Formats: sequence, C-alpha cells, structure tokens
Amino acid sequence: MDNQNVRWLGSLLLTVLGIFSLRPTPSLAIEVTVTPQKPRLGDTLSIIVTPDPGEQLTQAPTVKVGGKQLPTYRIAPQRWRALFPTIPLDKQGRRSLVVTGNQQTRNLALWIGNRWFATQSIWLPAGNSSGTDHEFDRVDAFKAIVSPKKLWQGPFVRPNNGPLTAGYGTKRIYNGDYSDPDYHRGLDYAGWKGSPVKAAAAGKVRLVGRESQGFRLHGNIVGIDHGQGVNTVYLHLQQINVKEGQMVRAGQIIGTVGSTGASTGPHLHFGLNVNGKAVDPTPWLKWGFQ
Repeated sequence: MDNQNVRWLGSLLLTVLGIFSLRPTPSLAIEVTVTPQKPRLGDTLSIIVTPDPGEQLTQAPTVKVGGKQLPTYRIAPQRWRALFPTIPLDKQGRRSLVVTGNQQTRNLALWIGNRWFATQSIWLPAGNSSGTDHEFDRVDAFKAIVSPKKLWQGPFVRPNNGPLTAGYGTKRIYNGDYSDPDYHRGLDYAGWKGSPVKAAAAGKVRLVGRESQGFRLHGNIVGIDHGQGVNTVYLHLQQINVKEGQMVRAGQIIGTVGSTGASTGPHLHFGLNVNGKAVDPTPWLKWGFQ
C-alpha cells in the first residue's frame, strides 16, 4: 500500500472516530415499579417511576394506562407516583402501560385479574331507596376534587371499631330488582348507634351533607380530601362533628354511627375513591400507599 492510500485510510478512520465521538449519549433509562404485582378488580395500582441509579429525571414523567394519562406526583426526590384505580365493573385482562421520561418511552403491560364477589339482596323501606339530584351533584363534585398536596401518611386508620358486616364489591340487589345490579362501593361496619367514627387519614373536610338537606340516599355524610385524587366518605351518620374546610388528623372523631338515609340499621358505610372511582379500601387500611 503506498503512502497516499495510507494517508487516505488514516483520514477516513479519524473522520469515523470523530463522528462516533460527537454522537449524543443515549437517553437516561427509567425504572417502573407496579404494586401489587398481581392486581385484581377493585385494587388500586401504584406506579412508581424513578431514574436508573446515579441518574436524574429532568422533568415529571408521563404515565398512561390503556391510553389514558394518569395524574403523576413527585413523592420524593427523583421519585414519582401515579395511581390507577380499578372497580368490579371493569373487565379483567391486559392493559397497556406507557411511561415516558427524559425522552425515553417504556411500553409495558398490566394484567388485571378477575375477582369473585358475593351477591346480596337488600330490602329498603319505600321512599328512601333513591337519592336526589342535589346529593348526587354534591357527591360527584366532591369525588372530582384533585388537590396537589399529599396529606396522608402510611396505612389508613380503621374508621370504626364495629364488626365488618359487608365487604367491598358485593353485588347488591335492592328490593328484588335484578334489572340494574350495583356493587357495594365500600365497607360496612356495624358499630352501635352513637359510637365514634374516625377520620381514616389526615385531610381536609370538603363535603358535609345532611339528610334534612336532601341527602336521602347517603344520609348524613362527611367527605374528606386526602390529596392527589384520594378521598374518603362516611355515610349514614347520626351526628356530624366537623365543618367543611376544616383540617382533620388521622383518627380524629368526625361523627357518630347512625342509620340515616337508605339504611336498614345502625352502621357506618366507609368508602374510598381514587381519581373518582370507588376502590377497595382494604389495601389502604392494611398496607397503605406512598
């Protein structure tokens, strides 16, 4: 090989090396952790997004499940969380999970397992088995509240010491009408009339409704906003001890057990909503969510 060819090859090699050295570094990788690992209908899924160790995310990631973007919140430095609620009326099966951060996209999949729910027939006195537009509007507006600050810490507190008499998700047939079955959107505690009802977690009281004000179905009700799309409701109360706008701490007494509204006897109905959907409160009481 003559000197001219050697010089040409050397120039080509330097050019190639120069091209490779100027290429941008790959986008930072992101890690995605989903709990529970085997979710079932009614569960809340926690989706945690973090950068690879030693790296940083420069902005909040986006999280989409089934094509719908979820609210994402920063819960610690370089740690973001989205909550995906499921209910008994959903279909079991696969859901797409798309997470984007630092211009990198991860295409994953979730599998929501089926779950068996019991069927329960309930007979209510005529006149109090249907709600009013006023109470539905108030409750719907409350469930739609999304405040950015997380107010709860750790597992939620059991709101009443009475025995659990009705679980979440039970298919309910009211007054023998099988044409429009519904599911039980919370937990029922058979506390004695007048026994204390406690706030399940710290938050802000955003709903106080009374049977005398048209809450014919829910009865006397308190709704607490815990932040970031999470809220709890307490139905059929005898007495209400809080006001709208009041901040409460976990375990604080907010009222007493009663039988107001559509109720067959003294009990507390405790419900928990995530992004507007009534999920099973049990995991929130047992393990909690970040």
